[in-house]
Amino acid sequence: MIASLSRHALLRIAPFALFMLLLALRGFAADGAWGFDERWLYGASTVSVAALLIAWRRDFGELYRPLWPDAREFALALGAGVAVLLLWINLDEPWMRLGGATAGFRPVDAQGQLIWPLVALRWAGAALVVPVMEELFWRSFLMRWIDSPRFELVPPQRVTLRAIALSTFVFMLAHTLWLAAIAAGLVYAWLYVRTGKLWVAVIAHAVTNTLLGAWVIATGNWGYW
Repeated sequence: MIASLSRHALLRIAPFALFMLLLALRGFAADGAWGFDERWLYGASTVSVAALLIAWRRDFGELYRPLWPDAREFALALGAGVAVLLLWINLDEPWMRLGGATAGFRPVDAQGQLIWPLVALRWAGAALVVPVMEELFWRSFLMRWIDSPRFELVPPQRVTLRAIALSTFVFMLAHTLWLAAIAAGLVYAWLYVRTGKLWVAVIAHAVTNTLLGAWVIATGNWGYW
């Protein structure tokens, strides 16, 4: 299966796959047996992914300057990002979760004080790196690939409802808050399909993650991280 994927596909899969692999390693290191604080692996994950995105930036045609959003599209992305945030922090009833509540990422020491370097790495990664990585994978690649293996030739405006639904379903499976994830996936997909510009979805995703980080730090609801 992997051998049949095009270079275009692999370049959009690799950053996401690396990120998930390093997060999985964090789970193995969580018992402290490896002799270091596993929370720093999140920073290693985002730095590694950022390096790949920068190194391969010329291959991501959907992020080229001609496809940057105009003022109206930027405002649309901001509004959508805020709307997804409100959904994310309110669609949190027990039946809206896959499994129970999680401890999340807790950047605090034994006395409950914030460890600001950990906060900065987590917040910056979620706000700046993850939106680009995820939108390249979920929307630009997977959503269009469901319609055609030559996904790069599928205009966003021609993506089918089937592709939107299936990619959103898989997106949901990658998140604990399944109902909020469905809403987020549909909003980001709609932005990409409506405008034809991946940056609109990226900006909305970044707004959601930035504001969510501020809310988590202010309230201490680490399970959302």
